Amino acid sequence: MSRDINTEALSVARHWLGTPYRHQGATRGAGCDCLGLIRGIWRSLYGSEPESVPPYTRDWAERGTEERLWRAALRHMQPVQHAAPGQVILFRMHGGAVAKHLGLQSSASRFIHAYSGHGVVESALTPAWQRRIVARFAFPAE
Repeated sequence: MSRDINTEALSVARHWLGTPYRHQGATRGAGCDCLGLIRGIWRSLYGSEPESVPPYTRDWAERGTEERLWRAALRHMQPVQHAAPGQVILFRMHGGAVAKHLGLQSSASRFIHAYSGHGVVESALTPAWQRRIVARFAFPAE
């Protein structure tokens, strides 16, 4: 029987709902940011993270033009064109800025993400959020 990574990723993400927001955090229940949520899902799926994450400031994306988050996703995940639950979504929060927010598609119209001031929540994928999507990724099948 083959493993359905997308279904597993979504199930794991749902267990993170309610985790408080904590910059650079990656611990379910204790705190995480958007990257920490994806890191936690990865650890649940594969046991360990594929690379260490260097410390980063809250404004890391505002001070440069390097697409670090996008490049890291490309190193470890499969880019996809069509949306499906369990896929990672990468967002560009402002035109001309680097992509700096991540979430996990939970349905055709919703996604789970760690959001400053809210923690890990499931939000509507409104037109405003949809306009910010720059890439989608699938977790590797192993």
